[in-house]
Amino acid sequence: MSNDTLERLAAVLEARKGADPGSSYVAGLYAGGLDRILKKVGEEATETVLAAKDGQREQIVYETADLWFHTLVMLAHCGSGPAEVLAELERRFGLSGLDEKASRHND
Repeated sequence: MSNDTLERLAAVLEARKGADPGSSYVAGLYAGGLDRILKKVGEEATETVLAAKDGQREQIVYETADLWFHTLVMLAHCGSGPAEVLAELERRFGLSGLDEKASRHND
């Protein structure tokens, strides 16, 4: 998925915020609130893990696409989007994973 694809999808998800819940799957998720969206993210994360455990490449890709999609819905619901996540990944690029983790605050 290119950055352009993520931004195009983010624009569609943003547009669905005001749609009739009966007219769109995403609008229905938004209408269900954050708990419904998070439930879907959790379900898709579990399905992705199970697909990886089974080692079926096609199913891993399919489930990961579902997970990314529902994560983007969550981000949009929370007022964020893929650009912020990509910026954070860019910030981490070139950092040691151990150094980055050590720099986090443990509250």
